[in-house]
Amino acid sequence: MSGSFLVCGGAGYIGSHMARLLAERGHAVTVFDSLATGHVEAVRWGPLVRGDLLNPADLDALFAGRRFDAVFHFAALIAVGESVAEPDRYYCNNVVGTLNLLDAARKAGVDRFVFSSSAAVYGNPATERIVESHPLAPINPYGRTKRIVEDALADYAAAFGLRSVSFRYFNAAGSHPDGSIGEAHDPESHLIPNVLAAAGAGRTLGVFGADYPTRDGTCVRDYVHVCDLCDAHLAALDWMDGNPGAHAFNLGNGNGFTILEVVEAAGRVTGREVPYRIEPRRPGDAAVLVADAAAARARLGWQPRFADIEAIIETAWRWHRDPKYPRAGGVS
Repeated sequence: MSGSFLVCGGAGYIGSHMARLLAERGHAVTVFDSLATGHVEAVRWGPLVRGDLLNPADLDALFAGRRFDAVFHFAALIAVGESVAEPDRYYCNNVVGTLNLLDAARKAGVDRFVFSSSAAVYGNPATERIVESHPLAPINPYGRTKRIVEDALADYAAAFGLRSVSFRYFNAAGSHPDGSIGEAHDPESHLIPNVLAAAGAGRTLGVFGADYPTRDGTCVRDYVHVCDLCDAHLAALDWMDGNPGAHAFNLGNGNGFTILEVVEAAGRVTGREVPYRIEPRRPGDAAVLVADAAAARARLGWQPRFADIEAIIETAWRWHRDPKYPRAGGVS
């Protein structure tokens, strides 16, 4: 059965892929985005309502006369290092903005909410693979904002009956396989687009830290394809119908790759050398973050389609080398 869905942050990286998937499955999509970091060119699968989560009047106008079966919330500031330097912006945007959205949705009668959380809620892992029951001990303001929202969702479930699923992403990566939409942050903080920018333009990639307790001294991360993330979000809709309350799931492949292993894989995919230099560690970076996503697989029936790092990089490279790529030639 088709529905009507709000994609908050739908002009951004993951949000635009979600809007596309919903539209391809026959659903009506409305995108809400300030365009502060999103791209209007990415809004192709439903109307755009431009507004700011920090302005309740914008949210009142958004929900007036519209009925949504669920809200997908992707809008957030996401740079770990920036959150350490500017915690005020992160708490205001990521926490206050989300509470405004929750209250507006609740007043409009929306009872299902899907939230983009992060593996950053775990902090430094105490186990090789992280399960959802791992203690939540974020080590940077970005991760703390995500944990606060998860706590709020649990309280809203208890008080108001709001059903929610929070997805703790590990490292979202890749682009739509047809190369039509992809990742274009400005500035870009994610590894794979920065590696591809270095490969494409001959720029030197900064590798932050080579003295971590890992196999080559660089950070280990679990990369999960953006389309696989969206598949999980879609599966959450039906699952919430039979499972009230607030729930959290890891989304990752369960395979960890070091920064230098990703660099080497990108070199194989592109056929180009990726020049890099070792720089000091960034504040707030954990050494290893690898998911145990067995709960999402078992309870949501989710199965990642892109498990190989080279396959993920190949989809990203298809996007980055397109002449229409909005950041072609490197990182702004």
